[in-house]
Amino acid sequence: MQQITLDEASQHLSDLVEAALSGEEIIIIKDNQPVVKLTPVSPVKRRPQFGSAKGLITISDDFDEPLEDFKEYME
Repeated sequence: MQQITLDEASQHLSDLVEAALSGEEIIIIKDNQPVVKLTPVSPVKRRPQFGSAKGLITISDDFDEPLEDFKEYME
């Protein structure tokens, strides 16, 4: 865990963001009191949209034809 003052954090923000992204816990202090914890944001899971897979899946023309191995059972 790394504690850093608000003034130092403002000067090294990009470095602190990189450290937080790599898993380090960053605490920003003001007046000797912890005020902010810098942590990465979890990616937002979006709900699938209807029709979003259009064109990605194809079904062959003989999809519902009996398999050769089972033809004797179908007669």
